[in-house]
Amino acid sequence: MSYFDHFIFGIYPYIALSVFLLGSLIRFDRDQYTWKSDSSQLLRSGQLRWGSNLFHVGVLFLFGGHSVGMLTPHFMYEHFMSAGDKQLMAMVSGGLFGVLGFIGVTLLLHRRLFDVRIRVNSKTSDIVLLVLLWAQFALGLATIPLSAQHLDGGMMLKLAEWAQRIVTFRGGAVELLAEASWIFKAHMFLGMSIFFIFPFTRLVHVWSGFGTLAYVVRPYQVVRSRRLGMTPKPPFGRG
Repeated sequence: MSYFDHFIFGIYPYIALSVFLLGSLIRFDRDQYTWKSDSSQLLRSGQLRWGSNLFHVGVLFLFGGHSVGMLTPHFMYEHFMSAGDKQLMAMVSGGLFGVLGFIGVTLLLHRRLFDVRIRVNSKTSDIVLLVLLWAQFALGLATIPLSAQHLDGGMMLKLAEWAQRIVTFRGGAVELLAEASWIFKAHMFLGMSIFFIFPFTRLVHVWSGFGTLAYVVRPYQVVRSRRLGMTPKPPFGRG
């Protein structure tokens, strides 16, 4: 493996994750007014409705699937699922939701580029981000024919082991990618790069989406009126 490979797949992951986490924290601390999705729905909502829904359904499933699939050690599922079966399941489900996400991001990118009103009100970062996401979906779908050439799950296990060694700070991760196709490597590099630019784009609104889950476990709150003689009314008719 070359020095370039060692940098991209051995050092760059830690750079990208550090910028992702620290950058998000700093932006939230210093620029909370920019912590938003900057939706252009008020400008024109027709194409956005289809594009946004398809994109979000696709990307949320793929993010969850990649996280579980790449970070779950083989010994945790080998007793009831072979590596080949897992790879086939990933190809089918990933292909389905990958197509949905790809259609969605294509609609969003077409809208940004060819709707004059929206193009004028778009930032350069908005367009660059959509182009990167479009390329990432395209690369992800391109890995499916490659995966179909080795259904034993061998390459999938190597890619998963690479991710597990990276997050657990173990050595020997880069050598696992020696036989990986350039399409797999490009897909991985672009994925890490999206994490790298995350704090500098509208993607930060993803944190707010996850933050809303805290309302499910938020403790009961009582709001007292400042006006004299007013007793706070229990919510939902309780009390």
